[in-house]
Amino acid sequence: MASVSVCIVTYNSAKHIASCLEALSGQVHPIDRIVIVDNASTDDSSKIIKAYQAQSNIPIQLIENSFNNGFAGGQNQALNAYEADYAVVLNPDVSLHPLYISDIVAVMEHEPLVGSATGQLLFADDQSIVDSTGLAMSGTRHATDRGMGESADRWLLSGEVFGVSGAAAVYLRRMINDISLEGQFFDETFFAYKEDVDVAWRARRLGWRSYYVHTAKALHGRGWKKNARSSIPLFVRQHSYMNRFYTLIKNEPIGWHWFALMPQIAVLEAAKFAYIIIREPAMLECLPKLLRTLPEMWKKRQQINQMIRWPQSKKTKLDF
Repeated sequence: MASVSVCIVTYNSAKHIASCLEALSGQVHPIDRIVIVDNASTDDSSKIIKAYQAQSNIPIQLIENSFNNGFAGGQNQALNAYEADYAVVLNPDVSLHPLYISDIVAVMEHEPLVGSATGQLLFADDQSIVDSTGLAMSGTRHATDRGMGESADRWLLSGEVFGVSGAAAVYLRRMINDISLEGQFFDETFFAYKEDVDVAWRARRLGWRSYYVHTAKALHGRGWKKNARSSIPLFVRQHSYMNRFYTLIKNEPIGWHWFALMPQIAVLEAAKFAYIIIREPAMLECLPKLLRTLPEMWKKRQQINQMIRWPQSKKTKLDF
């Protein structure tokens, strides 16, 4: 039977972590180890986790950081702490149905090119509504959660997707090792937000595929994404803005399609920048860091290009 580890990053997650761990204890597929990285929480997150350590039927390894290492950095710590055939990257506000891991692993075991998979994530406060069925990529390279806000009954067909949300992703360890750059699976420059998009895009370019398994269910307790933009923390909006450019620079192939694509992106980004100047000037505080890190992203782009192991198709635009 394939071995499985679960990787969780907590940051003031006391409200959700108990129900997350409780759901993991009921998984049909055995879990070898749960690795939790706490990013210097100031609430009772660590206290709750330690209480579960003493009674859990699954070994729980807790790594307590003295500073907030971000989602990307924290997940890399967890992924490096224990190697199993599959790693479940899980948010602490997600509760998995007992068959979540078993249903997904069963599919991945029979599909050697599938390096990541997800189930049907539903909103915890309305379980008839979809939170995510994977990631979708638009023609202007905006990634979205597929099916968000729609009825769950409309998403009963499993199949290939562009990528998977990092809220409840199952990654094949062979793929993790294959696409990591300088020891990092998640790009730690991203800190948080869109790091799962970057992984999905990089994996596709390197020949891996992602899959949606509709029978695997999970509840996601997130709230701010459903609300007005003003309710989203400033640092999240700043990272989202920077990471949009990071994903493009690292992953968009060069080709003739640029003549149609780049003008569209330029218009959209100019409009977005004008909005930021007028309505959210505090967002501009991230510009110095963005400009400073662009050469680093270009270097990573070159590394990814060197990792591609097959002749490139004349079709250079996204194939999904």
